[in-house]
Amino acid sequence: MAGKKPERSQAPPATTPELREQQIVAAAVNLAEQQIVDGTASAQVITHFLKLGSTREQLEQDRLRSENELLKARVEALSQAGRMEELTREALIAFRSYSGQDVEDVFDD
Repeated sequence: MAGKKPERSQAPPATTPELREQQIVAAAVNLAEQQIVDGTASAQVITHFLKLGSTREQLEQDRLRSENELLKARVEALSQAGRMEELTREALIAFRSYSGQDVEDVFDD
């Protein structure tokens, strides 16, 4: 029965564009899997999934994960540096006020 469509489970409608995209991607993967099992998958579909399973692809995914972690660490470091600058400024204002100096223009910039 080559013309028979695969059964589709009735999932609730997606409430966000991101969820809708996930539903569509899941359906496409299911269809591709069925085509591979049936022997009707195109060369492009087969090549796509072969590339996903390659060592090179796994290394690329690891590299991307590492880059994301590095970027998160950089953002955190910048955030901490900003907080340190704020604490330093507050400390200088406090020291000046304790010594009786004018604290209005501790930092002009």
